[in-house]
Amino acid sequence: MTPSARLAASIDLLTAMEAAPRKPADAVANSFFRERRYIGGGDRRAVSGLVWDVMREWRRLSWHLEQSGAETPTPRTLAAACLAFKGTPIRDVASLFSDGRFAAGALTFKEKNVLSALAEKSLDDPRMPRAVKLELPDWLLPKLEETFGDTLEEELAALSEPATLDLRVNILRNSRQEAQKALAREGLHATLTPLSPWGLRLNGRQPVTSTTPFKDGRVEIQDEGSQLVAAILGAAPQMRILDYCAGAGGKTLALAMMMENKGHIAACDVAEKRLDGAVRRLRRAGVHNVEQHLLQAGDKWAKRRSASFDRVLVDAPCSGTGTWRRNPDARLRMTEQDLEELLTKQAEILDKASTLVKPGGRLVYATCSVLRAENADQVEAFLRRKPDFKLVASDSSALPEKLKETSMFSLSPRQNGTDGFFAAVLTRAEEKTASDEIDLPLSAE
Repeated sequence: MTPSARLAASIDLLTAMEAAPRKPADAVANSFFRERRYIGGGDRRAVSGLVWDVMREWRRLSWHLEQSGAETPTPRTLAAACLAFKGTPIRDVASLFSDGRFAAGALTFKEKNVLSALAEKSLDDPRMPRAVKLELPDWLLPKLEETFGDTLEEELAALSEPATLDLRVNILRNSRQEAQKALAREGLHATLTPLSPWGLRLNGRQPVTSTTPFKDGRVEIQDEGSQLVAAILGAAPQMRILDYCAGAGGKTLALAMMMENKGHIAACDVAEKRLDGAVRRLRRAGVHNVEQHLLQAGDKWAKRRSASFDRVLVDAPCSGTGTWRRNPDARLRMTEQDLEELLTKQAEILDKASTLVKPGGRLVYATCSVLRAENADQVEAFLRRKPDFKLVASDSSALPEKLKETSMFSLSPRQNGTDGFFAAVLTRAEEKTASDEIDLPLSAE
């Protein structure tokens, strides 16, 4: 593709995303490229690169365009402004907007004036409101200030950087070193992750899914933070484990690996499509100790299994604020009402899942959020409702030393190099036996 054609495709993709504001940008992009298979790998990366840059800078770009006279920023003016702020001379940006079959069409007189007003300006401007500068909805700023305090700007800067590509080695099929060598033979040079004992890390977007190690189930794509959430359960062979919000099975796979394909895992979800997607992954990984179950209204499955699991994982639906490196559009797509609904749903799920933990068993609550309201506050409220639970250190041998002794951890790109994750370990009180209830008589004087 020519540079003009790449620009036109980027504008088309931004337009498609704007037309589906409630749909994740990566899902829109996947559909967009599936319908345009003529766009090759290099062109696809260039188009995606510009689009994701616009997403990461949306509020600041929009602010500049409005200051320069644009009534409403459009995908055309946003893409043009992004290129200009990346260092492309204004004249060269204008020349990319040419007429022709595969071009974006020439700039209008007004668009030229708006673009010209950006000359010699910097993306960050001291006149910007703080929420604009930090690429946040206004309502979300105080909630993140509560979470991060004085380090907010550094944390958000890290959440705005492109994410690494982390893999989890399936030790049912090979060791970490063997997987690393197998990937290197196919030109993918991975380093060991510093926290997860199963992790490998690649920089940037790499064609992992086309490699033999991936096709053979020797590696899975999974952020290091997500691997640590699985690790904190301390899963072991012969345990009965429930993955209550299993989704497409990423953590289910890690748990099966920790259990050496022994014991029993029940993987539940409310979405049949997500569970169906997990079937292929389980088969590829060689996992056969997993039972799947679709949770439905009026379902008696949970009632029949009350207080029967050694470990229950609640990887709760959440705001996804910890995944903004991968989903920069999510920070602007979420509304305050969305968060309030999630908080209610999380509490309901925690209460239901807790009934499935056997006495002496453990419940792990996890999110990919960095918001205190979804994390520590949610756990504290649960403990007030359920006095038979208490926080306990994980002691999982799969965790690094600094995390073993903690009952809750919060991860972030700035502090840990992972996506933002939270996890808390709670244990259910043992049932009292008859002997516990006997009051010994006072000794006679």
